[in-house]
Amino acid sequence: MLNLCMIAAVGKNFELGNKNQLLCHLPADLKRFKEITSGFSVIMGDKTWESLPVKPLPNRRNIVITLNKEAAYPHCEIVHSIEDAIELVKTEEQAFIIGGATIYKLFINKIETLYLTRIDAEFEADVFFPEIDFYKWELIEEIVYEKDEKNGFGMRFQVFKRKKKR
Repeated sequence: MLNLCMIAAVGKNFELGNKNQLLCHLPADLKRFKEITSGFSVIMGDKTWESLPVKPLPNRRNIVITLNKEAAYPHCEIVHSIEDAIELVKTEEQAFIIGGATIYKLFINKIETLYLTRIDAEFEADVFFPEIDFYKWELIEEIVYEKDEKNGFGMRFQVFKRKKKR
């Protein structure tokens, strides 16, 4: 059965990005993202696809959701709805929603696992992560990562599982 997951890095106020760029460059977070998502399908919006420095993301099935019926993105699969994206991955063990803000908002109530990197800073941003009702989620893992010479901010790597309805 599919475990639909979401992965994101956010600032203190759930900032996601600014001008279609990440908030900051954090090699430890990028390494974690690669380790967690490698070997699985990643689902993203077209703006996220356009912002990727390497296209497609290697060792992953890249799926792009776009409303543009004329869109052609090399080496990835294109769908036009979240339902179509879910249909493509429904037989997989796990798949990851990787952004952006609109895609996160559309999927937030459909996921079972949430991987959040909480960056210990506030940022100027024009997109934000959707509001989360943390009463519906259980924190199952948290790793504190201190600021170092390569990573300009401290962060917490958190993993949440959706609580089962009683």
